[in-house]
Amino acid sequence: MQLPSSVIQGGMGVYISTPFLARICSCNGALGTVSGVGAERLLARILQSGDPGGHYRRALADFPFPEVAERIVKKYFVAGGIPVGEKFKVIPAFSLRPRSDLIALSVAASFAFVWLAKEGHPEPVSVNYLEKIQIPHIYHLTGAMLAGVDFVTMGAGITLQIPGVLDAIASGGVPSYRVLVEGSAGGTKTISFDPSAFFKTKLPELKRPGFLPVVSTDVLAGLMVKKLPPGSIQGFVVELPTAGGHNAPPRTKGVFDESGQPLYGPKDAVAFEKLRALRIPFWIGGSLASPEGLGKAKALGAVGIQAGSIFALSEDSGMDPLFRAEMRRLGYRDELVIRTEARVSPTGFPFKVAQLPGTLSDPAVYAARARVCDLSALPVPYQQDDGKVGFRCPSEPVEDYLRKGGRLEDTEGARCLCNGLFSAARLGNPNEPPIFTIGDDVSFLRYLMSDENSSYRATDAIAYLLST
Repeated sequence: MQLPSSVIQGGMGVYISTPFLARICSCNGALGTVSGVGAERLLARILQSGDPGGHYRRALADFPFPEVAERIVKKYFVAGGIPVGEKFKVIPAFSLRPRSDLIALSVAASFAFVWLAKEGHPEPVSVNYLEKIQIPHIYHLTGAMLAGVDFVTMGAGITLQIPGVLDAIASGGVPSYRVLVEGSAGGTKTISFDPSAFFKTKLPELKRPGFLPVVSTDVLAGLMVKKLPPGSIQGFVVELPTAGGHNAPPRTKGVFDESGQPLYGPKDAVAFEKLRALRIPFWIGGSLASPEGLGKAKALGAVGIQAGSIFALSEDSGMDPLFRAEMRRLGYRDELVIRTEARVSPTGFPFKVAQLPGTLSDPAVYAARARVCDLSALPVPYQQDDGKVGFRCPSEPVEDYLRKGGRLEDTEGARCLCNGLFSAARLGNPNEPPIFTIGDDVSFLRYLMSDENSSYRATDAIAYLLST
């Protein structure tokens, strides 16, 4: 398998790293990455927004199961888009036994995302997911592989199960996944998916994509190599605590700096000599988005870097253009404040948040928002007293969370990332404030912009990173 470029465009947020951004990057010397998180909900909302340009209907027209694609288009597509101020249709929440229409939507959406990223060129494309959102993996990966995805990157959890899922799908088997269920006797419940039985026909032969797990330490990388069969992993992405999005928690828990941010120390440093000893290629992400950063990564033994923020702030990302321009202006002036928030994400992982008025980073905006859980991408399973499996999320209405056995302290400061991140890509419901994630270092803006009001394209970012 051919190794990716020395630059991996990192999957950022929800529909920030769009298929179109990934395609541009892959066609211009980087490994383009589609953010596949919430693909089924995104596809439904894009179709309800009128599918500008007809791109997703074009992708669905090539889906191997046309009757499934036709049902999805018929159900969700609205010519010209729903009226301004109207809410999007509610998509069913995942359960351990999801509805068949949700499964079909998930497979088709992931197919469409990857298909569009790969459209019209032979270069490799990656798709990125969060391990923490466990139930959709067997469906999303099936769709991505039907579209011929070349690599899968995944972090926000320990991804030991993913190689087996990829192997099962590629061989025409039945992928399964052990889902964490809080409070259950065994700790997990196993779900499975038989694509051939579901679609009532044998799947075409599928390529097994390369797997690039995202890790934060050499210890986790070594554990994965030890536990998995040879050939399971094609490379590691080593994310440092300065990277955008979700970060691994510090190994020393409960220690914060004077501003309340998690404090990372010597125990969190990566021993790159131990990574090199694994003899598996790796890329480093986090504050290395410059030619000098790429050189530093290579000096440490890496193939190259993963860079997310530099592409998220380009004109080719899916980010709301008004906020994107404001972040570029502030960053150019060295006035953009980015915090690593310990309690914002319902996942429990630290999360990078750009501090911007009118967003969920503003305590007043957060306090004014009525808690509602209508996207339901992040709730986690738990064992109910009656033996059934329920779902709860610290950012849902507090009384609902407490009724489900949740702890009050977990709700304090928890933001609804589902709604906030969808709004950041202009796919949120009316009156849902956005939230924006970005890495600590945006110094690249000074090299890509002529003044605080100028902009740049993804191709400019790649040319800058690969310059000498």
